[in-house]
This record gives sequence, structure tokens and C-alpha cells, in this order.
Amino acid sequence: MEEHETATSKKPMSKTEIIASLSEASDLTKQQVSKLLDELANLIQKNLNAEGPGVFVVPGLMKISVVRKPATEERKGINPFTKEETIFKAKPAKNVVKVTPLKGLKDMV
Repeated sequence: MEEHETATSKKPMSKTEIIASLSEASDLTKQQVSKLLDELANLIQKNLNAEGPGVFVVPGLMKISVVRKPATEERKGINPFTKEETIFKAKPAKNVVKVTPLKGLKDMV
């Protein structure tokens, strides 16, 4: 891949800017790049949902996985600031998305 000039702005790139940049760097139109990003999102969703393996790897960049957090019961605890006893509410079970950078991404930074 060629090195491309990137914006020196402190703001992150918008979706439109990303599509325009990828379109310039490749021989694809903006519509094709947009469709490619949409298909990538669909592929990630299929892999992370309940029927999928729960893991999606973007080679050389990151690994996206789903971690199932179990439900917690209501419990008593002590507020560290006021030292008063308090009751922490129960929380339902939930799925949490975890993104782990791979070596290629770590080397870029």
C-alpha cells in the first residue's frame, strides 16, 4: 500500500471522509466503497450474533469478540466516600463487545 497524506486535524475522520479517502486510494467509486463498508458491517454482525462464532478478525488490525457478562444479584456494600452501608441493585446478564488490537495495529502507533 502507498503512504497517503492524512488530515492533520485533531478530529477523527467522518464516514464521508473515510469513504472519499479509500475511494482515492483505490480504483473504486465512492458508492462501491460505501457498499463495501456496509457489507463489512453485516459480516461482523453475522459473526458476532448468537448463531455466529462470536469472534471476527480484521487481519493485521484487530480482533472483535463478544463476551457474555453474567447477571449480578443485589448486594450490600459500603459507600467509600460516606462510609454508609448501601445496597447495589441487581444487573441483568448482557453481551459486551471487546476489541483487541493485533500486532500490526500496535506497530502502526
